[in-house]
Amino acid sequence: MSLVVKIGGEVIGSGEAALLAADLKILIDEGAQVAIVHGGGPQATALQKRLGIETVQIAGRRVTDAATLDVMKMVLAGKLNVDLCAALTKAGIAAVGLHGVSGQVVKAVRRPPKKYAGAGDEPVDMGFVGDVTGFNLDLLRTLWVEHYVPVIACLGADAEGGVYNINADMVGNQLAAALSADRLFLITSAPGVLKDINDPSSRLPKLTRAEAKQAIADGIVTGGMIPKLEEAMAVVDQGVGAIHILGKLAAGDLVRAVREPGSVGTTLVA
Repeated sequence: MSLVVKIGGEVIGSGEAALLAADLKILIDEGAQVAIVHGGGPQATALQKRLGIETVQIAGRRVTDAATLDVMKMVLAGKLNVDLCAALTKAGIAAVGLHGVSGQVVKAVRRPPKKYAGAGDEPVDMGFVGDVTGFNLDLLRTLWVEHYVPVIACLGADAEGGVYNINADMVGNQLAAALSADRLFLITSAPGVLKDINDPSSRLPKLTRAEAKQAIADGIVTGGMIPKLEEAMAVVDQGVGAIHILGKLAAGDLVRAVREPGSVGTTLVA
């Protein structure tokens, strides 16, 4: 079984990281091939504030100028990648920390100016923000053959050495599609897709692609969960077996999600 696990920055450094690592160890011991992708938005924003660098967001997306890109390098490829690998190592997992520039494991190009919903009628240049063009799958397979787990910070690179900040959900989604992964896990701050964002008991256990689209149209899904679902729906038909959105992890949640889809979080299927 092949698994891609995307982790938000809010999970790294919390107690959830240790719970996640313990569950991954169980699945790896059962033969799962795992690739981990992580972001670090909250930590990047905090460091920018400490350094006196303004955080600029347009339509909920971070504008990445040269100074902000330096922050992303420090946070993503530095502290968070090390801390996550340390948590995995403690659980007995042979983690190998990578950023997208490592062997160009995440291939990317700079995103051209484009229009964004809620950002006016003019195209917006987001700076050093990238779009994924491919992956070095041979590097990942080489690591898996030797029983290592790649842990990828969501930076990408082009052939000329340009480095770009990329949304971690985008990297995780597209990596899962490129691998035709059996499962993609999006670990978030929410315990799945909720009918009522303030009521965890309103969790939707399973959604088809059509049901997810309708939930967005009906206003059931709101805020940051909308782009998360839209990006997930874009790859669910590309050979990914199932996408699991879950968060606020308890011990065993990841294993339960694999063995009993819909028992925790929300499972999205074609």
